[in-house]
Amino acid sequence: MKPEELRNKTVEELNAEIAELNQEMFNLKFQLHTGHLENSSRIPRVRKEIARIKTVLCEKSS
Repeated sequence: MKPEELRNKTVEELNAEIAELNQEMFNLKFQLHTGHLENSSRIPRVRKEIARIKTVLCEKSS
């Protein structure tokens, strides 16, 4: 998701999206350690998406 799209969302929507992405990251890491992960490039993408959302949340709080 682009930063402009994130800036248009409310804080509650962003927090919900972070929770969803954290759950996805947990599932990806679990699949990685059990040997069932098909697309390992998804992990860095999810991590960067979480960082983008947290950056926008910090911008909104200040």
